[in-house]
Amino acid sequence: MKIGLSTYSLVNLIRNEEMSIFDAIEWIAQSGFEHVEIVPFGFPLENNPQMADSIREHAQKSGIPISNYSILADFLKNSPEAYEQEIERVLREVDIANRLGTKLMRHDISAFRRPFEQNSIIQFEKDMLKMVEACRRIADYASQYGITTTVENHGFYVNGGDRIERLIHEVNRPNYKSTLDVGNFWCMDEAPIVGVKKVIPYAAIIHLKDFYFRTARNFPGKGTMFLCNSGNWFKTITGNFLRGAIVGEGDIDMWEVLRVVKDYGYNGYITIEFEGLEDCRIGSLQGLKNTRFILDNL
Repeated sequence: MKIGLSTYSLVNLIRNEEMSIFDAIEWIAQSGFEHVEIVPFGFPLENNPQMADSIREHAQKSGIPISNYSILADFLKNSPEAYEQEIERVLREVDIANRLGTKLMRHDISAFRRPFEQNSIIQFEKDMLKMVEACRRIADYASQYGITTTVENHGFYVNGGDRIERLIHEVNRPNYKSTLDVGNFWCMDEAPIVGVKKVIPYAAIIHLKDFYFRTARNFPGKGTMFLCNSGNWFKTITGNFLRGAIVGEGDIDMWEVLRVVKDYGYNGYITIEFEGLEDCRIGSLQGLKNTRFILDNL
């Protein structure tokens, strides 16, 4: 297994212009990570192929592979025209992934901030055909480049082990798999170890993320929906609370999670994502140290 870092972990520095994407790639390479995942927050790549080329070249010079390209998307539009426009936009993002030189690309399916009352399994089944058609078309387009597209258990709708498994089976493409985020299952109040066991057979890449968890009754403060890496507490689908933690230091049983991953025989990319209150460089490096220690001692 190769342990890398998502540029999302450094997004606060990138957005505040304390670090460029090129600085971030160089720092990730020099810090001992084995790959970098590109998440274009603070440096949009859509309609900017020259920037994608520059990122690929800089990663090559830094001696670190680009493992994955992860973007937002929302196919659950109110009109057929908007639906088609979003599919076409994501197809162009596949072109960007190809220019980056990666063979993996994660695209979302629904908006992260959908109202909770719209996120039932009943609505999920109603939206299934629309979601499946979009994902098939994008996977089929990506196949010309040898790219595998993936669904991440992300947000509060297309999340949870059963929903991810159902969607992947319906899309039914050999190059459509999962970006398995070990922490995000808690957004749906599904035990992370349960979600990991359900989705690991479909994993093309793994996101290693940790959270602090508090029940609604035992939560000490005020919850809020968080912006990227704000470190704030936020509500789960049933009203419990989560806050980002350093990998291996939160409330997820990371030893058991990684034991399941290792015992399954997974040997691909593992990407650390840091969303905590600590300095993002310290949090990312400590997460790397903790992950290596756990894997070396299982």
